[in-house]
Amino acid sequence: MDAAAFSLSDHVLNTLPQAVIMADAAGQIIYANAQAEVFFRSSAGILKRHGLNYFLPPSSPLIGLITQVIQSGTAVNEYHIDLSSPRMGTERMVDVQVTPVSEIPDQVVILFKETAMAEKLNRQMSHRGAARSVTGLAAMLAHEIKNPLSGIRGAAQLLEMSARDAANESDCELTQLIRDEADRIVALVDRMNVFSDERPIERSAVNLHTVLGHVKTLASHGFASHVTIREDYDPSLPRVWGNRDQLIQVFLNLIKNAAEAIEPEERSGRKGEILLTSAYKAGMHMIVPATGERLSLPLEYCVIDNGGGVAPDILPILFDPFITTKTNGSGLGLPLVAKIIADHGGMIECESFAGKTIFRILLPIWKQDSSVV
Repeated sequence: MDAAAFSLSDHVLNTLPQAVIMADAAGQIIYANAQAEVFFRSSAGILKRHGLNYFLPPSSPLIGLITQVIQSGTAVNEYHIDLSSPRMGTERMVDVQVTPVSEIPDQVVILFKETAMAEKLNRQMSHRGAARSVTGLAAMLAHEIKNPLSGIRGAAQLLEMSARDAANESDCELTQLIRDEADRIVALVDRMNVFSDERPIERSAVNLHTVLGHVKTLASHGFASHVTIREDYDPSLPRVWGNRDQLIQVFLNLIKNAAEAIEPEERSGRKGEILLTSAYKAGMHMIVPATGERLSLPLEYCVIDNGGGVAPDILPILFDPFITTKTNGSGLGLPLVAKIIADHGGMIECESFAGKTIFRILLPIWKQDSSVV
């Protein structure tokens, strides 16, 4: 690379908001962009003089990742790595992407993202906490509300019989309203009871492309008949260790939400579209903060729509119970989706902006020796 090209590359790297360094197998830093100097709180000269081991905490997995990438020749993403140390400061949780430099043997480029995945993990923990809250609420409601509602409904039925005998149509309508509303509340409580089911789910090796094809057929002939559903799959993906019926429920819910977010073409002036994608993300890992367990989530499935998007104030609490923008919505669909994905050992996240919303699901791969997970 000539000097002019190198100067241009250096200029481009210095405009990035993330810290980027180049290092060799021993952790010696060869290059650091401007943001890396901010990230490590040291100048490029000091970074090159001391190397990564000087800054990292003892037994940091980052050096091992560098060795792994050099040996395999494949990029790796690692989430929620703790870089806290006297030199780096406290609570330095980061995501890193380590990529081999194909033109230069035994060297890698490392990209540091300080908060992105930490925030995602916090959201996942919030989703699961919200599901546990609904679980307790469902149990309480079943005991404290359903029994009185049964009495209210029975009394309304008796009043309706008396009103009919007296040919009082207005009273009949009111008693029918009481019965209908009591039935609606009971149905809502019954839906919430799903959250209190803590039994292990029955699992098998599931081809999610078959699941998505089934859901697409149901949607195209029903609630999503006004939109075009396209598919962009990686056909080589392995199967998922999961419950087929529950995964159908997940994608039915997501595609239904996507279809409802898209206005008819005559009103919006554009054709509604939902895109279903699948991909294998090599090296996608996360470390669970509470246990230190390292999970591999290489299977990515997305439901993408070109609707109006999710309001920014709703997005952070989208998976909380009773959060809905629909007139007749209960706000329990997405919390149930989050619970099912969590029960499968996966993650779900949502990105949204004007004209595009992406629900992304990451799931662990099925292995021949899979049993109870």
